[in-house]
Amino acid sequence: MSSTSKVVLVTGCSKGGIGFQLCEEFASRGCKVYATARRPDAMEGFTAGIERLRLDVTDDASVEAAVKIIIEREGRIDIAVNNAGILCHYPLLDVPMADVKSTFDTNTYSVLRISQAVVPHMAARRSGTVVNIGSIVGEITTPWGGVYAASKAAEQAISDTLWMECRPFNVSIMHVSSGGVISNIAQNMISRFSLPSDSLYMPWLNAIVERINRNQRSESLPTDVFARRVVDAAVGKHPPRYMTLGYPSGLWWLFSWLPRGWVLRLLWHVLAEKPKAKCG
Repeated sequence: MSSTSKVVLVTGCSKGGIGFQLCEEFASRGCKVYATARRPDAMEGFTAGIERLRLDVTDDASVEAAVKIIIEREGRIDIAVNNAGILCHYPLLDVPMADVKSTFDTNTYSVLRISQAVVPHMAARRSGTVVNIGSIVGEITTPWGGVYAASKAAEQAISDTLWMECRPFNVSIMHVSSGGVISNIAQNMISRFSLPSDSLYMPWLNAIVERINRNQRSESLPTDVFARRVVDAAVGKHPPRYMTLGYPSGLWWLFSWLPRGWVLRLLWHVLAEKPKAKCG
């Protein structure tokens, strides 16, 4: 590896997801890439030159061990990408508390775990970039996705705070507020989704399932295009503090300028089809 090549750590790199494609894109730029996931066998199919490591973003010891291995091998980490994430789409009154905890642990607390393990090494060298893959629903939530949206809103607050607190050490924090991007994340959610038989929202079941799948449609951004644009920004001399892309990020930008109550009523109208029967 050239001494000028960037060393990159990416979390959540199972095949079929955004992280997998991000690794491929970084590698195509000559970076030394460490792809990580809880199960290394889920990362089969990478091109040559991408190293696979086991890393469970919900476990402190696992994060510390993986970072230690990279630092011992390479002497540094130039870019860390917090990509690992899971959906949690339920009516808030029905969501299992175990799923709430798991969602925040994976989507939010993991950003702190990785940052606390990586940034001190970057700060010592006065160089480095942390990329946090967020979501537009962290800015404006939707029906059926409250827990996921809350986890991403908290992640954005962490990104903003880290951006300020890392400035004295010349470490860049880049928050990516993504819209719909083609990946396997919706399929993973559908495989474990169900409503309680006595749910108040059973008449809206079809609307909830549609919401889970909504961002996996023809308008969604192809994964390779998303990866290319994110990597373009991350490897640049001055990574941006914030970027947004993917369907329908432009509409969400417009929504941010409109009265919040009007926007929420519109989203309920669009995303909650009329129930099959009256509730109550």
